[in-house]
Amino acid sequence: MFISQTLRRAVQLNPNGVATIYANRKQSWREFEHRVARLAAGVRSLKVADGDRVAILSLNSDRYLEYFYAIPWAGMALNPINIRLAPPEIAYTLNDSRSSVLFVDDAFSAMLPVLRPLLHNVSHVVFMGEGELPEGCVAYESLIDQHKPLADRSEGGAQLAGLFYTGGTTGRSKGVMLSHDNLVFNALNVVPEMGYGTDSIYMHAAPMFHLADMASTFAVTLAGGSHGIVPRFDVADVLSFMEREKITHTLLVPTMINLLVSSGKIKDFDVSSVKRMLYGASPMPEAVLVSAMEQMPDALFAQGYGQTEASPIITALGPEFHVVGGAKLRSAGRAALGVEVAIMDKDDVELPRGEVGEICARGPNVMLGYWGMEQASAETLRSGWLHTGDLGYMDEDGFVFIVDRAKDMIISGGENIFSVEVEGAIYSHPSVRECAVVGIPHDEWGEMVHAIVVLKEGHGLNEGELLAHCRALIAGYKLPRSIEFRSEPLPVSGAGKILKNELRKPYWENKDRGVN
Repeated sequence: MFISQTLRRAVQLNPNGVATIYANRKQSWREFEHRVARLAAGVRSLKVADGDRVAILSLNSDRYLEYFYAIPWAGMALNPINIRLAPPEIAYTLNDSRSSVLFVDDAFSAMLPVLRPLLHNVSHVVFMGEGELPEGCVAYESLIDQHKPLADRSEGGAQLAGLFYTGGTTGRSKGVMLSHDNLVFNALNVVPEMGYGTDSIYMHAAPMFHLADMASTFAVTLAGGSHGIVPRFDVADVLSFMEREKITHTLLVPTMINLLVSSGKIKDFDVSSVKRMLYGASPMPEAVLVSAMEQMPDALFAQGYGQTEASPIITALGPEFHVVGGAKLRSAGRAALGVEVAIMDKDDVELPRGEVGEICARGPNVMLGYWGMEQASAETLRSGWLHTGDLGYMDEDGFVFIVDRAKDMIISGGENIFSVEVEGAIYSHPSVRECAVVGIPHDEWGEMVHAIVVLKEGHGLNEGELLAHCRALIAGYKLPRSIEFRSEPLPVSGAGKILKNELRKPYWENKDRGVN
C-alpha cells in the first residue's frame, strides 16, 4: 500500500467533488491532484533525495493537506512539527530527523531568524503563507506554478512514510517511524468506524500535525469525501464553520469538547449536520462526554484509543456503546479491525480477563520503530507486541478499560508532556536543589503539570521567577500550572529515586482511576 493510492482513488471516485474547503478557497479532487503533482515536482527541484525528510511547521490549511500528499508522491518522507514547541525543541526535531526542507506559514515565519542558526541540515525553507515572502525563502505557489506535474512514484509498502515525534520518559523526544502500510492500513480501519463516504465533510479543527487528527486525514481522502479546514481551534469559529459548511464528521480532543460544551454557544448554531464526533488523544471526563451528547443530540459519538506508535488507532468504542449509564461507556472500546490487543504482565504473559496489566497491541498499524533509537525500539516492540505503557484490563466482552499509565507521562489537553524534560528546565535554575513533576487532575485539560520544588539552603525563589526561567527553555504548554515549594527533602526509594507515586497520590485519592 502507498499513501498516493488514497488520492488516486478519490479522483477516480469523485473527480469533481470538493476536496478542500479553507477560508475562501475550494478545489475539486481533480484540481487537488494536479497541484499535488506539480508541488511534488517543485520540491524535487530543490535537489531533495529519495527518502529525505521534509518538515512542516504550520497552522492547519489546505496547503498542509497538499504537503501530506506531495511529499510521498515525490518519494520523500513527512515530518510534521508540533506547533507548540519552543525554537530549541523545534531545532532538535529538525536536526535529529536530518530534515532537508522546511515548510512554514505566516504564523511561524517570524521565528526563522531565531531558528535558522540552530539548524544543521535544512537547506531550503518554503513559505506557504499568504503574506510577503520572507528573505531567503522559496515561494510555495512558485513551486507549483513553475513546474509540470511529476508522475506519481507509486512507492510505499514498508518504506518510511514519515517521522512523527512524540514525548517519552527519557527526556528525549522520539521520532516514531511510520510506513506507508501503517498509515494506509489505519485509513482502511477508520473508514468503516467513522462511516466515511463521498458525501462526508470532515472538519480539521485539531492540529493537523497530530496523529489524532491524522487518523482521519488519509481515511477521508480514501473515501472520496471533503476536507473542511479551520486554522486552529476556536469555539466560535468551529461552530460557525460547522453551520456554514454543513460539517458531517470531525475529531476533537476532550479539551476541545469541554470548551465547546462549557461555552454555552452550541445552541446558537445549527450543528445538526454533524453525524459523527470522534474523540481521543487523552482521557475524556464522563461528565463532559454526557454534556456533549446532550447538547449535540444529532451527532453519534465514537472514541478512538491509540498512540502515535500505532498510526494511531488501537481500540474503538462505537456510537452504540455511548449510552449514558451504560456499562461500556467508561471503556476505550474493543480492538480495531485487524488489530490484536492483549493485557500483559511484566513478563509479557497475557493476563486473565479482569486483571490489570500493560495494554499491548500488534498488527499492520504498528510502527517500524523509533528513529535512531534501537534500544528503545526493541524495548517497546519486544516479543512482537507494541507495549503502550498504559495500564488497563479487558472484560469478558473484549472491552479495554484504562486505569493508569505505566510511563511517567502527563497528558494535558491532548498533548504528551514528559516530566523529565520539565524537571530538567527546573533543575537548571541555580536555586533549585530537588524537584519532581507530576500530573494532577484538571477539569478542563484532564491533567495539569504540577511541580514540587525544594530550594537550596539560603536561596529564595518565587513561582513567577521560576516560570520565567523555564519559559525560555521549554514550550509554554509544558510549563507547570502550579508549583509547590517544600523545605523537606523529597521522598526517595532505596535506590535513591524520587517516589513520584507518593507525591502524586494525595491529588488522586478521590478518583477511581489514575487518569482524569
